[in-house]
Amino acid sequence: MTTVSPSVGSANATPPRTGVGRVAIASCIGTTIEFYDFFIYGTAAALVFPTVFFPALGSTAGTVASFATFAVAFIARPVGAMLFGHYGDRIGRKKTLVSTLLLMGISTLLIGLLPGAETIGVAAPIILVVLRFGQGFAVGGEWAGATLLTAEYAPPDKRGLYAMFPQLGPAIAFVLSSSTFLITGAVLGDANEAFLTWGWRVPFVFSIVLVGIGLYMRLAIEETPVFRANQKIDAADAGPRTLPFLDAWRYQTKEILLSAGALATLFAFFYMGTAFLTSYGTKTLGFSRPFVLVVGIVAAVVFGAAIVVSALYSDRIGRRRVIMLSCVLAVGWALVLFPLLDSGSPVAFVIGMCVTLAIFGMAYGPCGALLPEMFHTRYRYTGAGLGYNLAGVLGGAVPPLIAAPLASAFGSFAIGLMLAVLGIVSFVCTKALVETKDRAL
Repeated sequence: MTTVSPSVGSANATPPRTGVGRVAIASCIGTTIEFYDFFIYGTAAALVFPTVFFPALGSTAGTVASFATFAVAFIARPVGAMLFGHYGDRIGRKKTLVSTLLLMGISTLLIGLLPGAETIGVAAPIILVVLRFGQGFAVGGEWAGATLLTAEYAPPDKRGLYAMFPQLGPAIAFVLSSSTFLITGAVLGDANEAFLTWGWRVPFVFSIVLVGIGLYMRLAIEETPVFRANQKIDAADAGPRTLPFLDAWRYQTKEILLSAGALATLFAFFYMGTAFLTSYGTKTLGFSRPFVLVVGIVAAVVFGAAIVVSALYSDRIGRRRVIMLSCVLAVGWALVLFPLLDSGSPVAFVIGMCVTLAIFGMAYGPCGALLPEMFHTRYRYTGAGLGYNLAGVLGGAVPPLIAAPLASAFGSFAIGLMLAVLGIVSFVCTKALVETKDRAL
């Protein structure tokens, strides 16, 4: 196999026939749908899953078990990144992204149709874990493909701008997921038996409509010119082919591990600002579900604005500097967050949610261009997906499992200390990265 430096671009790329704006919109719609499916699980895990799937465990243990199933998806994501990354690097970004969307849609629909523990007993939480694994498996392949699609189409000096569009998907999805639960709860009543029996299922079943829209958009775009050019190079190369995973790990292990460490805080703040604070606001602070969901919608708008601003600035001053600044802010904010929340003030809760998601958005905007720029085309899907999803294990799987026990044993400030430590780790890893904004794809 002919090895090429990660910084070498594909000069012979075929001019794209699909406009970059259309690709950006299609990627944004696709990630919105994928993360809508992902977020409604987090919202349901905070609001109803302890009652529906873990009724015998009681409130506290049921919440811990519910968030343990939430964490399962983050364990599945690196596995999905390896499998879908393999096919994304071999058969193309577009075809692979159609597969991830279908898997996510089917898994989410089946969760919405799954009977509770009172109906089928212990089988209910077991099946729930399997379907949650399917969701994580799909997202593991989704993110890298969606960002590659826009980054490989984008003009070099505007890569941060266009790679921002798939990054906006989670912000829009959080608004949609909170809104659907808010509307369903308002119609049926949050404490109503109908809401706990079938009302929470509506957002899950409704997702199949969004999947249909996403499939239409994705089937209408073409493969990226960078990937097509690389296929021609590979076709002319008579040497032996190895797996993209092995190539990525052999040639760019350092970049995979550093990117995982750099983005760990991003995932921790994502989890804190969505699922955990939704649960903390209702169960610990005693706020009503509608209030917490409305605050989530407001915070998601702030989150989206932070993504836009940070992505644009990353084209000017570099991806690395913006992410390092977010890490510094994360360390300070982590130590302030829970003392602020524990004041019990509704205004403090609004500020807590908004600032947490703003710091997350500040790091999330640039990474849509950063990770694709770090890896060579031959294994870019795999490398970017592995770095991103290993960060998900460190920042997204560990905090859900230990946050509630930490708070019970040492008080909520211990959660802030955990987040601050992750922020320091992310700062060190980001500082060790090389700036990529001027690198050719």
